[in-house]
Amino acid sequence: MHTGKSPQAFEKVCVVGLGYIGLPTAAFIASKGVHVTGVDVNSKFVESINKGEVPFFEPGFDVLLKRVVEEGYLVAQTEQIEADAYIVCVPTPFKENHKVDTKFINAAVKAMAPHLRPGALVVLESTSPPGTTENMANYILELRPDLSLDEDDENAIFVAHCPERVLPGQIMEEMENNDRVIGGLTPRGTQLGVDLYGTFCTAELLQTNATTAEMAKLTENSFRDVNIAFANELSLISDRLGIDVWELIDLANHHPRVNILQPGPGVGGHCIAVDPWFIVSSVPEESKIIKTAREVNDGKPEWVMSKVTKALKGLDAPVVAALGIAFKNDIDDLRESPSLNIVKRLGEENPELDVRVVEPNVDELPDSLSAIANVKKQDLQGAVAEADLILLLVNHKEFLALDPSVLDDKTVIDTKGIWR
Repeated sequence: MHTGKSPQAFEKVCVVGLGYIGLPTAAFIASKGVHVTGVDVNSKFVESINKGEVPFFEPGFDVLLKRVVEEGYLVAQTEQIEADAYIVCVPTPFKENHKVDTKFINAAVKAMAPHLRPGALVVLESTSPPGTTENMANYILELRPDLSLDEDDENAIFVAHCPERVLPGQIMEEMENNDRVIGGLTPRGTQLGVDLYGTFCTAELLQTNATTAEMAKLTENSFRDVNIAFANELSLISDRLGIDVWELIDLANHHPRVNILQPGPGVGGHCIAVDPWFIVSSVPEESKIIKTAREVNDGKPEWVMSKVTKALKGLDAPVVAALGIAFKNDIDDLRESPSLNIVKRLGEENPELDVRVVEPNVDELPDSLSAIANVKKQDLQGAVAEADLILLLVNHKEFLALDPSVLDDKTVIDTKGIWR
């Protein structure tokens, strides 16, 4: 929520990391007449952005990006600058032990540190475990001991956390209209964060401290993960009992206080498949349900693999049409995609298979698939016509529109329940 204080004016903002979250954030701020410099290590991204071209698929976003670039309010480059405020939107993957890997945050800070001046605001937007924002601030001070985190000092900088809260595919609607949680290391840091996000966000700006803000994002995605795990576990139980899980869920959801989600081949994306592990790694003894949910969802692709293996038994050189490799429907985002990993395993572990991948939202297969000799991309009609087995992994609109009669003589494994 906004306060009664006059908001801080930001003449120059720097957004570090121009991916699915960073670039739209930069563009929305720029659309309000603020000069924004976007910084990214990917020179191809930078080149595309400066031409007004979106380097990934996001419905409706291309018009906004083109406008702010043409008007001169958004410029992309690979070198860091001096700015009034910085928003760090870099990836935070996890290591093998499920602890956060802060190498991208550290790299961003290292590049930023020489350009920081007293009074600057640094916001970490990257999803991260509790304490990461404070650790980032301490690393800034290691590199710049002339600066301070004490807001009463003349050489103070201000640090806050504001987790992203948008859904790929709906960014044009949600970037401006979703409530945001903003937590500073100090009250002034929180207020400056509110002022910065208030330039473009019309929804409620909820104030807290940095650690709670970090935990809020992890909590939101863990809630989703636990509920998806319940649906996925129901699908395993139903398969064993010979029950149609989608009919079961539909019947149960007629209860006025029951709203079970839909099962699938697993859970993907840069948030739900990753964030719960940050809680588990931080407090392993107390996060039993969250850990179990992660294990259920991470185990679902193995179940899909077993269904495919059983269906192909006895077939000589079968053709498999794998429909969809994005992590969710109608986007091109492949991050942490269970569908992608299933297709990769099918190709690598079964060299006798002829795997045809249908993914209408990408022009080329990622390197992880194109390097497999028996995996290739094909159009929907051709793949379905030539396949012995249809493996539906993502409910893209093109698949929903497919005439079910073309599947009559095919073996079908439908992990999304669209053709039941």
